[in-house]
Amino acid sequence: MAHFAKLGINSKVIGVEVVADADCKNADNNEDETVGIQFLENIHGWPLWKKTSYNTRSGKHYKEDGTESDDQSKALRKNYAGIGYTYDEDRDAFIPPKPYASWVLNESTCHWDAPIAYPSVTEYGDPAKAYSITWDETNTRWVATDLETPTGNFRWDASASAWVAL
Repeated sequence: MAHFAKLGINSKVIGVEVVADADCKNADNNEDETVGIQFLENIHGWPLWKKTSYNTRSGKHYKEDGTESDDQSKALRKNYAGIGYTYDEDRDAFIPPKPYASWVLNESTCHWDAPIAYPSVTEYGDPAKAYSITWDETNTRWVATDLETPTGNFRWDASASAWVAL
């Protein structure tokens, strides 16, 4: 199966359609993106489509079992397109919506990175329990909640690689 992103105004993804492989093959029986686009145009009457790979994330291709593929030539347009993503023609990539104003585009993955790396400590206690970690845009920092203690709110101190109580 092939997947195609339907592009709207400003190259925003407004839908993703699945097309049978047979409907994407040219006269030589080779898969051809333009044939898939023509098939979709005939059905939907919509001219703006780009092929996207269900198995491509952050510029890498993955096998069905979730492991990284040995053949990275299959990686297509950096990310599988989703509704709300943008197709960037210059990068030939699908870019997700920017989650926060302070985040910057990672050119190699075409994902957004926080100005502070995600915390390396994500669990606490014995047995281990996961922190509920979120981004605090107002203070541009990672915060965590531990619902089991009265003072269960923390901020990430990147220089100490530790959680500090708020």
